[in-house]
Amino acid sequence: MDIVKQYMTSFFSLPTRPMHAQVLQSDTADSSSPEIHGAIQKEKGARSSLEPRSPSFALYIIVAIGLALFIRFFVAAPYLVQGASMDPTFETWDYLIIDRVSYKFDAPSRGDVVVFRFPQDTSRSFIKRIIGLPGETVILQGTSVIVVSGDHPEGFRLNEPYIAEEHMQESRLSIELGDNEYFVLGDNRKESADSRVWGTLPEKDIVGRAIAQLYPLPQITLWPGEARYDAQPLQ
Repeated sequence: MDIVKQYMTSFFSLPTRPMHAQVLQSDTADSSSPEIHGAIQKEKGARSSLEPRSPSFALYIIVAIGLALFIRFFVAAPYLVQGASMDPTFETWDYLIIDRVSYKFDAPSRGDVVVFRFPQDTSRSFIKRIIGLPGETVILQGTSVIVVSGDHPEGFRLNEPYIAEEHMQESRLSIELGDNEYFVLGDNRKESADSRVWGTLPEKDIVGRAIAQLYPLPQITLWPGEARYDAQPLQ
């Protein structure tokens, strides 16, 4: 079962305060001398002109940190994948950015890769692929997945090219999804504990979908792992 761990990261790099050179005076110098007195006044003027504007700098820090926290907790969040249940699509240490916002406006789609709170222990987060949508019936026959929906009452078979042959597993299951319920599976069917094991996924437990993969570097991409299906009629 793939577990995804959430990490706090900063979305902004804040500038540091400039360092000022110290002005040193010799204890043997006569500060009453006009030349020396003028030099000291010049140095003081130069130092005051280099002083940072503290109120503006502090405001910048507050706004930047506030914006970073807002994005982090309400817009997008970074996760690390741990486990083999989504092989070969994702592997351990893959670094993903999860979109928290889009499902507030649009319902999840079949083929989306989502991070969710495990319904039986919401302190843990998992990553799987959405296979069945609310109101549909999902039928597992051998290594095939058949979906019966209002648009396809006769059922259609999913073409799943993201599954490696060595990760296929035969199953026998039929489940009808209620309102706001989803059926999710891992791409590595032999290693994944998913809706075949613990049942349907309530919509309220979905955190968001994967919108970017940032590591490994050669695999940087948007909408990683996302799949869309052409309905294949049953024969």
